[in-house]
Amino acid sequence: MSIETPSGLAFRSALRLYVAGGTPGARRALESRKALIKAVAGEMDIEIIDILERPDLAEAAGILATPTLSDESVNPPRRMVGDISDTAQVLEFFGFRKKDAVP
Repeated sequence: MSIETPSGLAFRSALRLYVAGGTPGARRALESRKALIKAVAGEMDIEIIDILERPDLAEAAGILATPTLSDESVNPPRRMVGDISDTAQVLEFFGFRKKDAVP
């Protein structure tokens, strides 16, 4: 989703998905990531961070459990931990609308 800033400029939102290797939960989260990006017609980036490969990033962000979907562009960060398969719920939580939704 494009979000308008107070100046009227639009930007593409970026989230981080913290996963742990190839666990079943990580695989489900990666599939859910595809559905989320598709639902907003690609106007959202979701960076994948494998905490087994980059524990420093997880520690710096204070990630205690995976999978965690995090919007670190706000303070404090908005985070959803666990199952992110309910696309509508995740989009609502992070303030997105499906691309085909009417404003």
